[in-house]
Amino acid sequence: MDINDIIKPENRVYKRPALLNDCHMHYCPGCSHGVVHKIIAEVIEEMNAEEIAIGIAPVGCAVFAYNYIDVDFIEAAHGRAPAIATAVKRLQPDKLVFSYQGDGDMAAIGTAETIHAANRGENIAMIFVNNAIYGMTGGQMAPTTLLGMKTATTPYGRRADLNGYPLAITNLLAQLDGTCYVTRHAVHTPAAVRKAKAAIRKAFENSMAGKGTSVVEIVSTCNSGWKLTPVQANEWMAEHMFEKYPLGDLKNE
Repeated sequence: MDINDIIKPENRVYKRPALLNDCHMHYCPGCSHGVVHKIIAEVIEEMNAEEIAIGIAPVGCAVFAYNYIDVDFIEAAHGRAPAIATAVKRLQPDKLVFSYQGDGDMAAIGTAETIHAANRGENIAMIFVNNAIYGMTGGQMAPTTLLGMKTATTPYGRRADLNGYPLAITNLLAQLDGTCYVTRHAVHTPAAVRKAKAAIRKAFENSMAGKGTSVVEIVSTCNSGWKLTPVQANEWMAEHMFEKYPLGDLKNE
């Protein structure tokens, strides 16, 4: 029997989202992806958009999003999620279309697709999970890796003269005429989760209203890649990541 069938509604403070599949969790303990999946499922359910939602999941840790959220998904080649999302939304404008991308996908191999889809003002929502490292492939430096941050390919820390500067792609997207809503959040505390959920809801509503491209960046952790415990990773993120990637709206039209 499901625990939700036992607890009286007036005493229930939490329940599993109906659209979150009951499957084996492959993400590392403490990973932010699981929380983001949960709130996306909640938002779609609350919008009664189960039958019209179409997610685009590319390569990277984000690739298995279709396993967890019980809506239609298309798997895209690495970096091509915005291009696929563009095609789907144009062919089926009545659908809620969103991409779910990591930093390597959105800010490296998919930079062109990301920028041009946003510049055209495609009526899609981009969910961007930024953990500043390539989590799936062994912890290499990502475009968003901080200066001085150690990774598998920058064992002594990222250097500007050798590796370039961290790419705050969300800031770039906020400058484009085609974006209507660009915001940055985290999911490391209950309050942060509520704000991130509200941002995703607004991005989805903008998409359905035809206002242009919405981008929701989630500054997140990769405790396995960072070689930290989940608690330490959240603390490190708050101390270091938020300085380069401050939370809040970058554009809200």
